[in-house]
Amino acid sequence: MRISADRLSAYVRDIFVREGCAEAEAERIGRFLVAANLTGHDSHGVVRVTRYVEWLRSGEVEAGRTPEIITDAPSFALLDAQYGFGQTAGPFATDLGIAKAKETGVAIVALRHAGHLGRIGEWAERAAAAGLISIHFVNVAGSLLVAPFGSVERRFSTAPFSAGFPVPGADPIILDFATSAVAEGKVLVASRGGKPLPEGALIEPDGSLSADPATLFGPLEGVERDNQRGAGAIRAFGEHKGSGLALICELLAGAFTGSGAAGPGKRRICNGMLSIYVMPEAFGTENALAVEARTYLDFFKSAKPMPGAEVLLPGEPERRMRTERLADGVPLPEPVWETLLAAGRPHGLDGNAYRD
Repeated sequence: MRISADRLSAYVRDIFVREGCAEAEAERIGRFLVAANLTGHDSHGVVRVTRYVEWLRSGEVEAGRTPEIITDAPSFALLDAQYGFGQTAGPFATDLGIAKAKETGVAIVALRHAGHLGRIGEWAERAAAAGLISIHFVNVAGSLLVAPFGSVERRFSTAPFSAGFPVPGADPIILDFATSAVAEGKVLVASRGGKPLPEGALIEPDGSLSADPATLFGPLEGVERDNQRGAGAIRAFGEHKGSGLALICELLAGAFTGSGAAGPGKRRICNGMLSIYVMPEAFGTENALAVEARTYLDFFKSAKPMPGAEVLLPGEPERRMRTERLADGVPLPEPVWETLLAAGRPHGLDGNAYRD
């Protein structure tokens, strides 16, 4: 089925209003989750709604929390999100970094104890729209999911990394990926009838490779999914290289920010993010940047493609998908739609009434 982005956002908003969120926060949750679906990152979209509801009800994430500024200096800041929703903490931290970088040329913002921040490329896009280069290292405390290279045991979170590079007169370059072979949300989507996982994305305790979501979640019965029930792990991408980048994300976003690394021991689930913002004009490079970047990107795109392939810039697939889904609606597998219907039903909300 397909549903328009506006109607889907409104339905998610109404669910969270009835779960106790202020309307402005509920609107952000709906808007940013659907924005992930629009870019094709369904793993960070509305498939997360039931999990967010569970976290809110259990106190894992808290409504109405504005990040507290712990340390404030002209070019850096430390923020504590107080386990509030990432859709509130993410734009707050990004906008602060943008403002500081515009004043000083460069800014570093460390964010700790945030609820799920969603698609990290969203914050790189936000900075690029303001004309800033940005780099984001992220981890998830309390979320052991990924086995380091050479291991079958979980030691990392999915540890996302993102970077944005504005190109004057052209679309920005937005690099955005989990350091795991697939994001945990992609395993979640696959477990609910969505796009299957690539072969070898997961690993079993005996070292055999798998594409079965049960490797991570255990028996796939009912609606609930618990990534701690499975005996296996997600693999790091790129063998030792992805594993090394994941380690750096855990150290910078988890240990350095004070948010906490992925393990060991039981920890409250939260995101940490270390972000760097750079104002190109502060380095006197605006004109040179425009010429050099566009010349190089044209050269990059001119590379002869493999048979049946296309040379794409980071961010290009997301822009194409956004255009398509804004026009045609957001596609949702039936099992995902059923979870959304179930989330609205206790509040007397009929999700089908929001469909076109």
